[in-house]
Amino acid sequence: MAQQPTQHSPRRSGAARIGIVIFILIILAAVILGGLIAWRSHQRANAPVDTALLDQITQYGANDGSKEADPIKRGLYLAQAGDCIACHTAKGGKPFAGGLGLNTPFGVIVSSNITPDKRYGIGDWTDAQFLHAVKDGVAPHGKLLYPAMPYNLYSRVTDKDLLDVFAYLKTVAPVAEAPPANQLPFPFNIRQSLFFWNLLFFNPTPFTPDPKQSIEWNRGAYLVDGLGHCTACHSGKNFLGGDTDYLQGYDLEGWHAPEITGNTYTGIGSWSNADVVAYLHTGGNRISVAAGSMGEAVTNSTQHMTEGDLSAIATYLKSLPGSDRKRPTPLQQTDAMMVLGHDIYQSNCAACHKTSGEGVEAMVPSLANNPGVQAPGANNVIRTILMGGRGAATASNPTSAEMPAFAWKLSDQEVAAVATYIRNSWGNAADAITAADATKLRTRLKAPPQLGSQP
Repeated sequence: MAQQPTQHSPRRSGAARIGIVIFILIILAAVILGGLIAWRSHQRANAPVDTALLDQITQYGANDGSKEADPIKRGLYLAQAGDCIACHTAKGGKPFAGGLGLNTPFGVIVSSNITPDKRYGIGDWTDAQFLHAVKDGVAPHGKLLYPAMPYNLYSRVTDKDLLDVFAYLKTVAPVAEAPPANQLPFPFNIRQSLFFWNLLFFNPTPFTPDPKQSIEWNRGAYLVDGLGHCTACHSGKNFLGGDTDYLQGYDLEGWHAPEITGNTYTGIGSWSNADVVAYLHTGGNRISVAAGSMGEAVTNSTQHMTEGDLSAIATYLKSLPGSDRKRPTPLQQTDAMMVLGHDIYQSNCAACHKTSGEGVEAMVPSLANNPGVQAPGANNVIRTILMGGRGAATASNPTSAEMPAFAWKLSDQEVAAVATYIRNSWGNAADAITAADATKLRTRLKAPPQLGSQP
């Protein structure tokens, strides 16, 4: 009997054709991206830079850190300045072995293993491959890196600084472990789609010193916009994750990274240079105490930086113009929400933060005229009330103060009331917090309900 020809479903055939077209487009995108990155790398390598001035900047202020002649010791200092360990070490995991899940609006991106293990880490990478990954976002074999790895900022760091970091990383203990896979939905799980993100937002340019500014100012700019990657957390983001509103604050992972420009209301305009240095070195100053993600950054990174480098960062940040945020009219103390908040504050908060809200310098943060308290995003205040917190542990302050959690004790309405009271007392002025705001964050953080609130 003659064999009947195979019948193909028009729907399946159409789907197959679409799949082939998508595959071809992805290949073309990858080829174009490769050419674009190669061209940009060439442009970067040939960009005119005052090398003598740049050499002064990369050495300034680091008399016991990045001035080290030994590239490994120098690399250790620079790796600490870049806080590499924070992202590349999972909670309770081995140093630099990756596995930390970073929650983004697009899903969970898991950090990579950067130990010198040759199978799972970067032990068989060449210098050129390391620079290509860190500065261009392209790992060996053309693997595009997600911009959770801030290669768009590291592109401004000199090759020498990054190769010294690489020299240090080669000395850490190799870990033969593969991090878990990313948890990203389609189309974000297709790395080639990063071609479009890079095309829109990635402009790799070397750090260009400003000859009109001091060496100290330029050193601060180099650290803030390069290894320090401050903009990764403190700058706004558009719906695709591209940077906006330079250093004017951003909400991420349930925290608000506050504005760090010259705005005296929500920024650090009222801080002195010494305040900035103290905060980054000890974890606290007369106004604020570093906690949460920033507390970890101080513990792992900035406390290890030299006074010269911290002073340079302060000089640069204090020179930045502030945002246009204006102080609103504070709520009246007779407002019902404020009255309730006052009573809760006196019963639960005043013992440590004082009736005046001034706290204890470098231990219990001042709530009065605190830019973080008045930030447009109130997550820090609500989160700390619900979950408690602890200041950064540093060599100069190893037993930092800890605040207990109040999620078990206060209802969402009470959390909102005391948060509103804090944000509108002692010279503070900010929008009121609603019970819905507290409920939303309590749910997101999986904080326990108020004791006795559930049957």
